[in-house]
Amino acid sequence: MRAVGTVLLLVVLATAVATGARRWRVPAPSLLVLAGLAVALIPGAPALHIAPETIGLVVLPPLLCASAEELSLRDLRTVWRPVTVLAFGLVLASAAAVGALAAALTPLPVSMAFVLGAVLASTDPVAVTALGRRLALPGRVQVLVQAESLFNDATSLVLFRVAVTVAVASGAASWQSAGGQFLLLAGGGSAIGAAVAGAVALIRRRTADPVLETVIALVTPYGAYVLAESAHTSGVTAVVVAGVLLGRSGHRLSDARIRLQLHAVYAVVVFLLESVVFSIIGLELPTLVRELPAGSGLWPLQALALAGVLIALRVLWMLPLSAALRPSSGRPSWRVASVITWAGTRGVMPLAAALSIPLAAESGAPLPGRPLVLVLTTAVVVLTLVVQGLSLAPLVGRSGLALEPEHTTREVEDARDGIARAGLVHLDRLTDLDTVPDHVIERVRRGLEARLRQVDEPDDTTTSGRAALHAYREVRREVIAVQGAELRRLYDDHRISDTTRRQLQRDLDLEEAGLGGA
Repeated sequence: MRAVGTVLLLVVLATAVATGARRWRVPAPSLLVLAGLAVALIPGAPALHIAPETIGLVVLPPLLCASAEELSLRDLRTVWRPVTVLAFGLVLASAAAVGALAAALTPLPVSMAFVLGAVLASTDPVAVTALGRRLALPGRVQVLVQAESLFNDATSLVLFRVAVTVAVASGAASWQSAGGQFLLLAGGGSAIGAAVAGAVALIRRRTADPVLETVIALVTPYGAYVLAESAHTSGVTAVVVAGVLLGRSGHRLSDARIRLQLHAVYAVVVFLLESVVFSIIGLELPTLVRELPAGSGLWPLQALALAGVLIALRVLWMLPLSAALRPSSGRPSWRVASVITWAGTRGVMPLAAALSIPLAAESGAPLPGRPLVLVLTTAVVVLTLVVQGLSLAPLVGRSGLALEPEHTTREVEDARDGIARAGLVHLDRLTDLDTVPDHVIERVRRGLEARLRQVDEPDDTTTSGRAALHAYREVRREVIAVQGAELRRLYDDHRISDTTRRQLQRDLDLEEAGLGGA
């Protein structure tokens, strides 16, 4: 009962803080971490101990899947080269730099120092996505940061497993073994994720029950994760691949009513899980600090140094890669490099990895340095979420990279006009075919023309009989389908952003769902 009460208290606290963050226009992850820290420092507050599987199995899959479904495959194709470089090169360089610095500055054994390096080597997709929602970044910049955080898992996980093997067994690991593990984790996870996505797509195409569709959508990330982990591959990679593939084909798998319901349910789930998990990060740190052995009092300065080297190294890698995001000039940009560097925060994934470090070595003795690794990991996560999270929006504003609200509004209005004209062209074809009563076509036409003139649609909801109402609904559905196809064409032709496409698709879904039964 105490565990249930703690969870409910966390949900209430996290929901209240996250709601306040939205009202005050403050990044919710940063405020949630600070709130967790404040609660944990209250005298008499109970110590919080989180089981590794709680974050890895319960929290991560749906949040990773939601992040992957938001990823724009169209924009990903334009930045796959820098994403690949970052997912391999920067992860390896970060692990080496953090490991070397930790071995020099902390009392950690060399093997545990490199376990810490592997844990902190990659950015976190949950934190990156949560912080990025508030920013009006150009599509390529946003996709680069998000894709890097999603696809660098396999590299960091291989490094982590190799480092833990060395630390626990006090042995050595060969490059051939590491390469084999990478192929197994990344390749096996990708294959299982693709298989799960294919099976789910096949089932959802044959399902029209909203409740069943919702259950399938919620179970899918957990299924992909458990299957991959059971096969000793990367559950995270499986969830990401499944999410990307399902996100790409989501509009073809269900109708408007079900899409709206799925969006609403998933929004609630993501909101609750994000709110709770970021609060846990803040709550966990004081508990871990109390368990540190004597002689670890310099951990705040050590964590600050580790966070600094991660940021400095990221800047050095991002500066040359920023040229790939400016195809017009092809020159590196400090503004682009600084924004991408600052947007790459650590978060839930490093904490889950650190908590999974074994308690004892192969000999049965306690693993030396594990408490300090947990504290330094959590401290670096807290530093990046609070410092980078709170200052990211002002940095983006000063960099000049943020899309102006007028630009976004103009793009939406132009796209809305374009799909309305596509609907009018379809109505002209129906008029020529003479298969639909003229008064039905004219009623639909008046609505589309009102949108082009940006005035309220005429209130002519009365109809002359059930047959006319049925004909009107069918024509509206046809027009909405044509508008949806035109919207996807505009997106494929790079004339609108992924954000605009999602917004207008939701508007079309609301319109179609409002028609009711046939």
